Amino acid sequence: MNTAGFRRLPLTIAGAVGLVLSAAAAQAQETEPVVLETVFVTAERRSEDVQDVPVSVTAVGGEKLTILGSGGEDVRFLSARVPSLLIESSFGRAFPRFYIRGLGNTDFDLNASQPVSLVYDEVVQENPILKGFPVFDLAQVETYRGPQGTLFGRNTPAGVIKFTSAAPTREAEGYFRASIGSYGTTNVEGAISGALGKNWAGRLSGLVQRRNDWVDNGYTEEEDAYEGYDEFAGRVQFLYDAGNDFTALFNLHARSLDGTARMFRANIFQPGTNKLVQGFDPEVVYHDGQNEQELDSWGGSMRLRLGLGNMALHSITGYESAEVYSRGDIDGGFGAGFLGEGNYGPGFIPFSAESADGLPDHSQFTQEFRLESLEWGRFDWQAGLFYFDESITIESFNYSSLAGGTDDGYAYQEQDNQAWAVYGSMDFQVTDAVSLTAGVRYTDDQKDFVAARPVSPSFPGAPPIEPTTAETDDDDISWDVSGTWALNADTNLFARVARGFRAPSIQGRILFEPAFVSVADSETIMSYEAGIKTGFFDGRGRLSFTVFTFDMDDQQLTVVGGQSNFNQLVNADKTKGQGFELDLDAYLTDRLLVTLGVSYNDTEIDDPSLAIAACAACTVLDPEGEVEGTYSIDGNSLPQAPEWIANATLRYGVPVGDGEMFFYTDWAYRSEVSFFLYESKEFTGPSLVEGGVRIGYGWNDGQYQVSAFGRNILDEVVAVGGIDFNNLTGFINEPRTWGVEFRAGF
Repeated sequence: MNTAGFRRLPLTIAGAVGLVLSAAAAQAQETEPVVLETVFVTAERRSEDVQDVPVSVTAVGGEKLTILGSGGEDVRFLSARVPSLLIESSFGRAFPRFYIRGLGNTDFDLNASQPVSLVYDEVVQENPILKGFPVFDLAQVETYRGPQGTLFGRNTPAGVIKFTSAAPTREAEGYFRASIGSYGTTNVEGAISGALGKNWAGRLSGLVQRRNDWVDNGYTEEEDAYEGYDEFAGRVQFLYDAGNDFTALFNLHARSLDGTARMFRANIFQPGTNKLVQGFDPEVVYHDGQNEQELDSWGGSMRLRLGLGNMALHSITGYESAEVYSRGDIDGGFGAGFLGEGNYGPGFIPFSAESADGLPDHSQFTQEFRLESLEWGRFDWQAGLFYFDESITIESFNYSSLAGGTDDGYAYQEQDNQAWAVYGSMDFQVTDAVSLTAGVRYTDDQKDFVAARPVSPSFPGAPPIEPTTAETDDDDISWDVSGTWALNADTNLFARVARGFRAPSIQGRILFEPAFVSVADSETIMSYEAGIKTGFFDGRGRLSFTVFTFDMDDQQLTVVGGQSNFNQLVNADKTKGQGFELDLDAYLTDRLLVTLGVSYNDTEIDDPSLAIAACAACTVLDPEGEVEGTYSIDGNSLPQAPEWIANATLRYGVPVGDGEMFFYTDWAYRSEVSFFLYESKEFTGPSLVEGGVRIGYGWNDGQYQVSAFGRNILDEVVAVGGIDFNNLTGFINEPRTWGVEFRAGF
């Protein structure tokens, strides 16, 4: 395992922090300086100062969250904006895949299980389609790194991303925000909140996002054929609070998306390199298949709290449902090699591939009861029960592009998943300076699965497949122990040991050959981390630094694509990881605020016997396995796991008249990544730097604001993913956009 990152650790920290501290020192003598606002997070399911929580966590909210999402992008705008966090998708806006500390899942199937859990308003969003709900009218986004399996209810060996909506208020308030930019990108959102009678308050919020098609089809000569979308989302909340020991919060939300599936581009890599072909034009593709995507989802939750003297009982009931259909030209070009020169392109297309996946039936029900102590002095505790029930149907279709897109193959999957858990956690203030936290959770998880292929694609002519079943039933105990030592009023040291668990997964994508159902056993992880959280210069600066290492047994991995377009689940004997994370916020002057985030992640698959199929057209760098056509991935890093992630923001404001003129810039960097489990020259994503800028003027205490902004201002164009079963097909990052925005609040 590469340990060079740890040898560079002191220099890294000194370089990152030194510039900030030296500049801040020059301002320390100013009178009445501004201070950082306290950030509260809910890692322990109760609100606490982020500096006191013994977990590596980053919270993003307020102006920063608004600006990062200003280009009309989906949730992927958070990628690399938080240490150790990467988000990508081969499914477009509908299906984000999350990675924390290198742990994630590249599986593109609608039944994919992910080790990063996403929790939206206290309700887990298990299916990957649910994880793409738009980001609007939020109070905060919190990213918890490392296993969080004690207090959060589903598969969390990598971490949790927690979205919290802005809550209803009895005071009348709201906002309206509208922007327009490149490619006709339109973003309109707003919210209104206020009292609804004596004991009730409500909040209504909504979002409309739109972009025109801007990519031409060079094959059909149709201009502006692809990459547009229309998205609508809304949320209504009702809060009951009579000022006694009972409160209730009701939440209804929905989403509708009509747009373009991921745009695959044939043969965009120069053979033997990961460089894009000469003359590559991001505004042109050559497709002979259809490209479309439709998604509708809705859900609701009921959160009740009942005070019981020195205890409180919580009930969280959630329901989610989603429906999606996504169809794309998978080979990324037109024609096929057997048609002869001039009848296929761009580049060599061995055979035509056009397919679709649909989610016609999905439902998820969750129920949690949690009892917690209230102000028990040095000792506090909480305990709970959790139930999860999901039913899902997936349909897969094949189409013949060479026959006008006729339906040419059909398969389906059905899965029922029930899980329940019982958990408990306690906090003990040993002394005024030392506190301990410990928790344990028992989980039982069952899955029943069936897959069939009633209609086989005519190529390669395999027979239909009768219903094939599989089932899993496993239980496990997750736990964590952490301690905090307050060196002084501003500085805490912490250490944490945690064991995480992900239940078995089943995969049955059998539309194409080879067709079989695969099952991955449970994975477990032991994680160790220690760090420091400190404030400096009288509240003007805040720093958090964590070092960690983990060992994962039987990691669930997905063999994606290869020479046949299929998915297969496998377990790696062991996976190892180590690294560090740094978060820093500081006012360099009363008008200049900077933030900095840096992470280093070194991951390694440790399984000498694990060999997998790889691409047919690329340059594989791994040694051949014992079975012909396979390659050993022992010693490889995990896919989509950059060693380095760094991000920074800078905000400078100047009073002008009755308002403020401000300048804001944000930058994110991730080092190169491998798209797949095997390593190859072509399917290695280059390092990526993306920056944003905003210049604006706010007045009336910031209630009104006009601004101009840019996203991806360097106009970086790089491949961020690939399709490896056919040719050197890939897909690229979001384009550069410019725009103007108006915001009004009350």
